[in-house]
Amino acid sequence: MASGFHKTADTFVPGSKTLPGRYYTSPEQFIQDIERIYSQRWVCVGRTSQVANPGDYFLCQIGPESLIVVRDQSGELQAYYNVCRHRGTRLCTQEQGKFSATIQCPYHAWTYNLQGHLIGAPLMDEVTNFNKADYPLVKAHLATWGGFLYLSLSPQPTPLETAFQPFRGKFDPWSLAELVSVRKIEYLAKANWKLIVQNYSECYHCPMIHPELVKKTYYRSGQNDLHEGPFLGGFMEFNAEIYSMTISGRTCATPFGRLGEVDLSRAYYYSLFPNLLLSLHPDYVMCHILWPQSEAETRIVCEWLFAPGAIEQPGFNPQDAVEFWDMTNRQDWQVSELTQLGMGSRAYQPSPYSSTESLLAAFDREYLSALLELNAF
Repeated sequence: MASGFHKTADTFVPGSKTLPGRYYTSPEQFIQDIERIYSQRWVCVGRTSQVANPGDYFLCQIGPESLIVVRDQSGELQAYYNVCRHRGTRLCTQEQGKFSATIQCPYHAWTYNLQGHLIGAPLMDEVTNFNKADYPLVKAHLATWGGFLYLSLSPQPTPLETAFQPFRGKFDPWSLAELVSVRKIEYLAKANWKLIVQNYSECYHCPMIHPELVKKTYYRSGQNDLHEGPFLGGFMEFNAEIYSMTISGRTCATPFGRLGEVDLSRAYYYSLFPNLLLSLHPDYVMCHILWPQSEAETRIVCEWLFAPGAIEQPGFNPQDAVEFWDMTNRQDWQVSELTQLGMGSRAYQPSPYSSTESLLAAFDREYLSALLELNAF
């Protein structure tokens, strides 16, 4: 991504080096990433608006696990493993849709209500001591933050509100939970998910890769305000006569009304470990959700979010923002793919990060800590 941050002297660790290539190219390492990170941490899976009404559902895939996210008939959000309790058949194959009132297995018609209770099991009344209450759908932990849906496959995850303490009140002026998705684009980058996060977290590459972006914001402008741990990022400042990150450089919607004067001249960029990239502008918010597909492929869902009231205002032009970032995204995926290819070469060896890549070194520390391999090399 193009959102780089100018390091501050107290956040850069001299001697920090890039990770060995195996962390990006090894199928075995990819399995470890899924098992130790994506299957243990809170993972962003979408927006609450995807399940706005009772019965609405969508499927998500975390490693080998398929899950159903659904809003039940009482309006509560639920997440279930997509597995029938009878013989393990996958219950649902359509990626999104609406259940009437039940979820039925296509194999032997075991049927569950949207609260996950088994309510129908043909012929099982002939089985001694069989009790439907003993066979509900298996739940996964589900929580929301700022309108984003988070899942955890961990048996006992840290409460999401505890995990997100560093962000308490930080994004209130943008009213994230109220924002409306106006456009969504999905990409498939032939690069490891970590390379996508790391590319997003530095602008060392911007003069070479993003000529349009550097016309709007100086690549060494701004400062990090979160520079250690699972949440990393900060702000970049607009150049003179630039008011947002759009093709025109003008705002494409009415700016958020609660922003302070200084925020109107900045864009904020944060990576939320492991798979959400959050970009906040004066007039819109953009997010990327990363879905690792293999050690060398990542599916990326990018959305542009706006305040509901702004959509109705004269001059609303989301395409100005969409075109800018779609162009920038594609530039980023291309250079990330080139990096992926180089990581697989016998000529590649870890080398020092530049002083403008402090967030990449911090990401590596968080990543290795999550793998319990902080002293691995």
